[in-house]
Amino acid sequence: MGLRRASWVQLYALCRRAPLSTAPAAREQPAAGPGAEPVCRPAETARPPVPAVDFGNTQEAYRSRRSWELARSLLVLSLCASPALLARHEQLLRLARKLLGQRLFNTLMKMTFYGQFVAGEDQESIRPLIQRNKAFGVGSILDYGVEEDLTPEEAERTEMEFCSSALERDGRGVSKRENQFQAHRASGDRRDGVTRARTYFCASEAKCDSHMETFLRCIEASGGASEDGFSAIKLTALGRPQFLLQFSDVLTKWRRFFHHVAAEQGKAGLAAVDTKLEVAALQESVVKMGIASRAEIEDWFTAETLGESGTLDLLDWCSLIDSRTELSRHLVVPNMQTGRLEPVLSQFTEEEERQMTRMLQRMGVLAKKASQVGVRLMVDAEQTYFQPAISRLTLETQRRFNVERPLVFNTFQCYLRDAYDNVTLDVELARREGWCFGAKLVRGAYMAQERARALEVGYEDPINPTYEATSAVYHRCLDYVLEELKHNARAAVMVASHNEGTVRFTLRRMEELGLHPADRQVYFGQLLGMCDQISFPLGQAGFPVYKYVPYGPVMEVLPYLSRRALENSGVMKGAQRERQLLWQELKRRLCTGSLFHQPA
Repeated sequence: MGLRRASWVQLYALCRRAPLSTAPAAREQPAAGPGAEPVCRPAETARPPVPAVDFGNTQEAYRSRRSWELARSLLVLSLCASPALLARHEQLLRLARKLLGQRLFNTLMKMTFYGQFVAGEDQESIRPLIQRNKAFGVGSILDYGVEEDLTPEEAERTEMEFCSSALERDGRGVSKRENQFQAHRASGDRRDGVTRARTYFCASEAKCDSHMETFLRCIEASGGASEDGFSAIKLTALGRPQFLLQFSDVLTKWRRFFHHVAAEQGKAGLAAVDTKLEVAALQESVVKMGIASRAEIEDWFTAETLGESGTLDLLDWCSLIDSRTELSRHLVVPNMQTGRLEPVLSQFTEEEERQMTRMLQRMGVLAKKASQVGVRLMVDAEQTYFQPAISRLTLETQRRFNVERPLVFNTFQCYLRDAYDNVTLDVELARREGWCFGAKLVRGAYMAQERARALEVGYEDPINPTYEATSAVYHRCLDYVLEELKHNARAAVMVASHNEGTVRFTLRRMEELGLHPADRQVYFGQLLGMCDQISFPLGQAGFPVYKYVPYGPVMEVLPYLSRRALENSGVMKGAQRERQLLWQELKRRLCTGSLFHQPA
């Protein structure tokens, strides 16, 4: 196939133009308009006081659970806390399957690990659990938990093949991407060291279409099972990872160039949202660096495009990629090692450009379906070398669909050093453009893998140094978003945390800021089978709280179950408190003659 040269400016313009669904309409809802003022909270009306939440009251926390379910939870969580069993759990599962046969093995799994962490095999079988949880105030985030059972070698081979461009694979081109955004054999199996997230290997367009159909069924199931649900998706399931790597590389270089110029203007160390370049000084720098002549840059920075402030912030800077297609030949960044200017250009075959367009279309199809059935769409965060592109593509979907309410939620990983900058910039962009900000805050699922890859490949570790530092960033990001919610009734956040301290912090700040659970702006989320002592007291007190609910056939969900076992070893302290509460409730029921308790 013949090659034609395309700049990232043109490719990003294609992102902005490409239809995000098969529908002809450009937007699904009337736009709020750029720069729209946040929707203020309506005048206070008499509302019932918020009930106190007691995370130590086991009778209330486990009202929805039968005694045998509590016993199962205690057994499974105790087994998960055993290092000796965890180290050999895969061998033990294979042995049990061999000795028992497939049917008895499936029964054993449903009575233990599968029954603890997975809702059922299909859309019908999960309905009773979802409805029972809903009766006790707990909603569902549906997630089809099936993964391909690839060997490490197969996963590595697939990753290396589909994270490289056609030119790189046939030897006609050498990647100019930074090390962080290139495929590396040592980290080819992206499942290694990951305990809290599913992993997809998108080996073909047909496979991506199959993943999209799976997500569509999951969205439909969520809409049919509850009135106010969520559904989770991953963008690595919807398109070629090579595109995500290349786009992430461009976005990161462009952002780094902004901070390089800011440092030259004596503005290093400021938060990204507060950093503003003096346009006059920037123009001088552009001329001195030989990027363009003074005459050529006159139209780049005008009062019409940037206002009268005479400054340019990071959001303005990123908009240069979005809309100024005449900058195509000028889009360059300095190579910090060589000191030379390098064009941010790449060669794409027509097929590769079609792959990118199809990825955007798949996202739009899913968002449109979610809008039709009344389900919110949660885009999961992934590895740092994919995440800049994932966040940017999610933002494009939010611009289109988050018009009347936050339909699409982006995920922010607070163990990243730049998490606070990412959150504040997106909040500010939503303010300027008038769409509804929606976010899920998590600590992060890839810490061990990210650190090992950074050390192996040779780039700065993107992770905060300690758990305490990550908790501080989480609370800082959360506090910033809650302050936004106080003034903007159309914004929302999901606090996805198993940490009781974080949940208490959120409740305290909600009370201080006047955020009532009836506003349904602050959601809480935990995994199915874990932290019921947090989820159910919140739900029974009227707070919007959700369980992350995976489902799928027993054998196809085994990779997910393996990670749940590993997860509990990683949160030993929290699991120990949960086991204590479970044992306490079982003893209470035994002593009070309520061992045969039936949820009502």
